[in-house]
Formats: sequence, C-alpha cells, structure tokens
Amino acid sequence: QLQLAESGGGSVQPGGSLRLSCATSEFTFDSYAIGWFRQAPGQDREGVSCMTVSGNEIDYADPVKGRFTMSRDNAKNIVYLQMNTLKPEDTAVYYCAAERNLYSCNLFESAVAYWGKGTLVSVSS
Repeated sequence: QLQLAESGGGSVQPGGSLRLSCATSEFTFDSYAIGWFRQAPGQDREGVSCMTVSGNEIDYADPVKGRFTMSRDNAKNIVYLQMNTLKPEDTAVYYCAAERNLYSCNLFESAVAYWGKGTLVSVSS
C-alpha cells in the first residue's frame, strides 16, 4: 500500500514562506498523479494543487495561484509545495494525496486513492 508522509509545516507570519514536502514509500510518479489538499478549522477539505504523471501539467486552486508552486524530485520520490506570500486564510492542515490517473489530475477528494496524515500550517501575526 502506498504511503505518503508530509513534513515542513509550522507557524509563520503573514507574508512569509514555507515549503512542504511529501515523501512517498515507493516510486509513485509513473502511476499516480499527486495532489495537495488542505482543511481549515471548521471547513471541508479542499484541493490546492495537483501534478500529472508526466509532470507537464500542474493545476492550482484559484486562492493559491501565483503564490504556491508544486514540484517534484523523481530521484528522491518527494513532492514539494512551495508556499509564498502566506495569508491567515492559508491556515490549515495540508495533506498529500495520490490519485490513480495516468493522464490528468483532479482537485477532488473523490479521486484520491491514498492520503498522507497531514501537516499543520499556521499563519498569524
């Protein structure tokens, strides 16, 4: 069973940056699209970004476009989420997710086959 482990969360002031990492238990990127989701207190989980198997297409949710960048290191089996210009509304638990999809990626929970346990990001002054 594929395992995903997030790290890199923490507390930061508005305008600051964090980089989240998602380490996978095996080479994943030829079979699974990888995504980042988040769940703020009292709210539903929402998709943040996702990357296709090819790595050529990355999709971002509107609230994070221009501020967040997703990337991956094939040699290390790690996916990253660079988060810049953080806002208080970015406060949430961030989850890494894998979707069985060879051709595209989706920002929907229903498409996810595997989840990480999450890492907390807190943005406040």
